[in-house]
Amino acid sequence: MSNSNPLPLKRQGEQSSDDGASAIKPSRLKIAIPSEDSDKKNANRRLKDVEICVPIVYGTIAFYLGRKASESQSHKWTVYVRGASNEDLGVVVKRVVFQLHPSFNNPTRVVESPPFELSECGWGEFEIAITLYFHSDVCEKQLDLYHHLKLYPEDESGPQSTKKPVVVESYNEIVFPEPSEVFLARVQNHPAVNVPRLPAGLNLPSPVPSDTVNDKERGDPKDHLLTQWFLNFSEADELLKLAAARQQVQAHIVKLRRQLSLVEGLPQLSKPPSGYECT
Repeated sequence: MSNSNPLPLKRQGEQSSDDGASAIKPSRLKIAIPSEDSDKKNANRRLKDVEICVPIVYGTIAFYLGRKASESQSHKWTVYVRGASNEDLGVVVKRVVFQLHPSFNNPTRVVESPPFELSECGWGEFEIAITLYFHSDVCEKQLDLYHHLKLYPEDESGPQSTKKPVVVESYNEIVFPEPSEVFLARVQNHPAVNVPRLPAGLNLPSPVPSDTVNDKERGDPKDHLLTQWFLNFSEADELLKLAAARQQVQAHIVKLRRQLSLVEGLPQLSKPPSGYECT
């Protein structure tokens, strides 16, 4: 796959689950996408000291097809890019290109509209290159991501389940500094986009729809068949986890204090007088 001027991306920790349960959320990484010189050629005025943030999740879900499946088609898997809470990213992302292993027919797969995903069958694990292209009023540069397809659970003590998939996802935040007024006006009320408090008295132009298919033709991303297996990256969920962990720590502290008080309450053996030798 040929890439021109790709945006750099630092690798971060992945979040994985073999049974559909959420793991510890990795630290957030913001990817700054600088303004383009070509922006001067259009009439879109850019907003200084303003940033638009788009949380995304990319990953794979792999199902074992059972013993009856052929060795070369042992798993069915799906690779995707989605909103952090499964929002529609089509308001920002124009298309996504997935680069599969060369052994696949047509290994370069282009997805032009949400949901940005593709499904395949196979037996081997490999790294998938994922390239995001944005709408013209968002950014002219592309963003390259990389994800390792995982088919087999880490715990291989028993037979692999056909009901519980292997899920591996990564969370990132794409930050667009100094967005154009047209871009901001178009996405300021969209659930997939985090927009900060805007300066008082700012008058934005009327929203202009992006060059994407009609929203009604896309369907609701919340109704996705794999939604039940997606990991939860919402802040509310993380706050609940932190509160539960804090309660566990407090309960453990109380238990240790009780044990310590019992030890301190035991009678202490007096020291023998100086010069006295026990026999």
